[in-house]
Amino acid sequence: MDDITGLSFEAAYAELERLIARLDEGALPLDESVALYERARALSAHCQALLDAAELRVTRLDEDGVEEAL
Repeated sequence: MDDITGLSFEAAYAELERLIARLDEGALPLDESVALYERARALSAHCQALLDAAELRVTRLDEDGVEEAL
């Protein structure tokens, strides 16, 4: 299993979507399905960690009185 820690949110999410699509097809052997599921769980956790970090950064900016640039 390739290391996912260096993946950007966008890359990890795109791979996660591809894995989910393959799993949804239901035509994979059990061992491959389990391996893809494990990878998908790891990608999901990685995406969540990146989202949490981004949310923390935004919260800190708001607490420091820096206005959002939207």
